Amino acid sequence: MGDKDKSYKLLFSHAQMVKELLCDFVREDWIKLIDFSTLKKYNNSFVSDDLKERFDDVIWTVKWGKQQLYIYILIEFQSGIDYFMSVRMMTYLGLLYQDLIISKTVKTGQKLPPVLPIVLYNGSKRWDNAPLDIKDVIEKAPRGLDQYLPRLRYLLIDEGYYGNHELESLKSVVSVLFQLERQQTPEDVCKIIATLIDWLKAPEQLSLRRAFTVWLGRVLLPSRYPGKSIPEFHDLQEVHAMLSETVKSWPAQWMAKGMEKGIEKGIEKGIEKGRAETLVQTALKMLSKGISVEVISEITSLSRDQIEKLANDKNRVSEPAADYKPARKTKPRRRK
Repeated sequence: MGDKDKSYKLLFSHAQMVKELLCDFVREDWIKLIDFSTLKKYNNSFVSDDLKERFDDVIWTVKWGKQQLYIYILIEFQSGIDYFMSVRMMTYLGLLYQDLIISKTVKTGQKLPPVLPIVLYNGSKRWDNAPLDIKDVIEKAPRGLDQYLPRLRYLLIDEGYYGNHELESLKSVVSVLFQLERQQTPEDVCKIIATLIDWLKAPEQLSLRRAFTVWLGRVLLPSRYPGKSIPEFHDLQEVHAMLSETVKSWPAQWMAKGMEKGIEKGIEKGIEKGRAETLVQTALKMLSKGISVEVISEITSLSRDQIEKLANDKNRVSEPAADYKPARKTKPRRRK
């Protein structure tokens, strides 16, 4: 398990993160019946038949009315989309139920607890073509046989489906995590870290504060500026101070990389006007940082003439390039 997987697991090993993930991104009426004060981490060292233990997923138990509910969070970072994720999830839930039976948490005659299976995904491509229910990856069966086919649906939380405005309006630590994943400049990261410092100042939030510090120092910053020596941070204040001091001296490639990621997400969203505006805004921001026309053209796909025209016409900040035509015209449907 890499640093990214470990750091995300560390973040979602905190009750506050799980509570906010459910309240802000599940948005179903039954969530209101959960007693979040009863959240408790479940030891998920399952051993499957091939003797490979699963430590990379996060499992919580919580009281839902008078019942015990299990929250299974599978954290997915792979760049490709797993078409058979529903099969994987069915296997993992089977191992969970088997563990509950072997440990005698659930005894003979008792019913197994309900489980909410969540796939938390933050890859660059949108999770559009992978079926969310295992029944949709199984061939149609003859009438009568269909009643024996399995059904299991997982809840997909794809970070890339949510716009910046929507995430900012949520004002939660989880939404801040999603925002940091897509920020384009060190200045933006500094601003969000300052907000995070203010929100996580309570003594009982020290552990979560430390988890964010680890993630920023070992995952986010190294991914944005490969090759640069990132110091070992011990607190969010140190991360904020370092960025504040060095932001002006960091080369254009740092910002260009972040902008490229932001554009990629914007393009995936497929909103024609918004996509063009994003490209123009990005080009203008890069011009203000002194980044060369060649680099801007490579990152934004705008022509040299378009970029030079933007540089000479500052009043076009909010308008899309006149002769730039985005390829995609459809807006993806957000999955629940």
